[in-house]
Amino acid sequence: GAMMDNRFATALVIACVLSLISTIYMAASIGTDFWYEYHTLSPAENVSEAGRSIWEEFFSKEADEKTYTDALFRCNGTVGLWRRCITVPKNSHWYSPPETDMTTNCISFSLSDQFMEKYIEPGNHNSGTDLNRTYLWRLQFLLPFVSIGLMCFGALIGLCACACRSLYPAIATGVLHFLAGLCTLGLVGCYVAGIELLHKKLPLPDDVRGEFGWSFCLACVSAPLQFMAAALFIWAARTNRKEFTLLKAYRVA
Repeated sequence: GAMMDNRFATALVIACVLSLISTIYMAASIGTDFWYEYHTLSPAENVSEAGRSIWEEFFSKEADEKTYTDALFRCNGTVGLWRRCITVPKNSHWYSPPETDMTTNCISFSLSDQFMEKYIEPGNHNSGTDLNRTYLWRLQFLLPFVSIGLMCFGALIGLCACACRSLYPAIATGVLHFLAGLCTLGLVGCYVAGIELLHKKLPLPDDVRGEFGWSFCLACVSAPLQFMAAALFIWAARTNRKEFTLLKAYRVA
């Protein structure tokens, strides 16, 4: 049996490491603001009045989806699950020379923003609710927490398993990691669909390029890690159980 035990131990250690890395990636991707990035190819409006009013509206509590999306387009914006950021000149005095000194300012989505309805025409609340976009947005906000929760719950079960020296709970841990992987995949899918639908409604200006950022990539990498961890946990538990049954049969014989 020692040979076999080593194989399970190795599988479980690798599974735990994968699980830990994917949890860190998930947490980092939730906490950072680079899910989507806009690159403005034309120079920023040099502190013109138009530029000023765009920024002021972006930071106002009343900023609707159209207002802040326009600002993101114009000012090299980046969007996270929790915050939106734009890059603006440090000194916004009209008399200063066009500054090359830029600073990034962010504003958080409040909880009510996260659950607010999205409209068929962004920014126009008379156009009716766009159910698809509203629910995609709510899901992309909730799913990462469900995913992390499932993995932490799996880790707790795993710790109990170590304490009880039993491999049965490893199957439960594996199943929880599999569900976490599904949530992460769902999150990535919802985010992509939400961005696509938004850009259909508010097309990117010709001189603006948009791309998914590294926070989004971390979530994409997290999903396969969760599935690999799940497969290893389940494999270790099942093969070990088979070995155990064979040993018992052998002893009885």
